[in-house]
Amino acid sequence: MEHTVLLTVENPAPSLGGARVGDYLELAKPRVMSLVVFTGLVGVTVAPGAIHPLLGAIAVLCIALAAGGSAAVNMWYDRDIDAIMSRTRRRPLPQGRIEAPAALEFGVVLIFAAVLLMALAVNWLAAVLLATAAAFYIFVYTIWLKRRTPWNIVIGGAAGAFPPLIGWVAVTGRVDWPGLVLFLMIFLWTPPHFWALALYRNEDYRRAGIPMLPVTAGARRTKIEMLLYTLVLFPLALTPAFTGIAGTAYLAGAAVLGVLFVICALRVLMDTTHRAARQMFGYSILYLSLLFSLLLAEHAAKAWGS
Repeated sequence: MEHTVLLTVENPAPSLGGARVGDYLELAKPRVMSLVVFTGLVGVTVAPGAIHPLLGAIAVLCIALAAGGSAAVNMWYDRDIDAIMSRTRRRPLPQGRIEAPAALEFGVVLIFAAVLLMALAVNWLAAVLLATAAAFYIFVYTIWLKRRTPWNIVIGGAAGAFPPLIGWVAVTGRVDWPGLVLFLMIFLWTPPHFWALALYRNEDYRRAGIPMLPVTAGARRTKIEMLLYTLVLFPLALTPAFTGIAGTAYLAGAAVLGVLFVICALRVLMDTTHRAARQMFGYSILYLSLLFSLLLAEHAAKAWGS
């Protein structure tokens, strides 16, 4: 017993106000944030013009901080339903590892710092878009839509589509069509991505009283909507090849990835179990990651060749 106590004293977990540092990192939803940050990085990289590497890194850091802060405020507000859902009940707030006021303060400070740094170091328009994305996620999606309408993901998903556009504006200082295409790609990807999750987590959402589309309209209607979104996304995802930010390699890769995404949606439509929905959810993450990786790789190849 004495040996155990000695180990505990010599190897304390890092903490902030009684909570472990890891608990605060968990508030920022690092797995979700990694894709957000990556798409923001792609926006910075493929945008025309030049930005100092340090300023580009600061822009990506600001996107990460704002995304993490928004996630923390989201967890603060949703701590009651998070405690009900099996997918979220082990988060720091439902488990009591972090006090609610501390979580809120953590999130607000991150967002404020990110917006201020973006404004001072990069440009004001990028800062305004960053603040808009955070406000949209917190006030429009989390507080207004999530518990009121089955179209919460359709409208609220715009918040997660901002990062590549913010990265684009950080370099160019303006909002223009190619940057908006990157925004729209994620905007249209979001509903089938989250509805796939909602299909096999349907009872979780029902128990928590969240009106996700499978809860309010049923599985069949949800599956049809998912297919429609993938069909609309397919040609849009090819658009970067015609706006000057990608070429034939991207076009070919995006076409293959898009066909596979549509096939996933068709399999979900025909499946009477949740297996296809689980597979589509996993593939949707891979799809978006590879799509933006193609943009990044082709840009890097062009830069290397020049």
